[in-house]
Amino acid sequence: MKKILHITASARGEESASYLLSQQAIARLREQHPEVRVVVRDLHAEPLPHVDNLYANTLGRKQGGTPHAQGRSSLAWSDLLIEELKAADALVIATPMHNFTVPSSLKAWLDHVVRIGVTFNSTSAGKIGTLPDRPVYIAISRGGARDRQPDFLEPYLRAILPTIGLKDLRFID
Repeated sequence: MKKILHITASARGEESASYLLSQQAIARLREQHPEVRVVVRDLHAEPLPHVDNLYANTLGRKQGGTPHAQGRSSLAWSDLLIEELKAADALVIATPMHNFTVPSSLKAWLDHVVRIGVTFNSTSAGKIGTLPDRPVYIAISRGGARDRQPDFLEPYLRAILPTIGLKDLRFID
């Protein structure tokens, strides 16, 4: 293993419980692979734009679109994020549960990396992921007792990540 992509989605940053859990997973991976490099994508510190018209038009095979205010279209962000993901041998996601599901920052990242014709293909048999499988460690923090609130976060991730080929999901609570 050469590279771990570490996605963090908490507004609490390094103080969040999900971040601390993810650090434990990374430490275990480093014990097994001391030479591994960790690439961090902090979705709160560097928020991603939502999908824009260039991205949508490209998927719809239309031309045109304008760059995001940060000077990069969401299509360019998508390309960058997909390349980061492709280059990783393992993925570690640190996320809180917000309002029973994924925080908007993680949803924006997923919207960029789950891309038809790039990370999955739509076939008569359904959506088929194009990325090679690799371990995905998902560190989740939840407010309150797990059995006393609805949880759409874990089932959503169990559905969306295999869509792009990531099936080796390991949840850490």
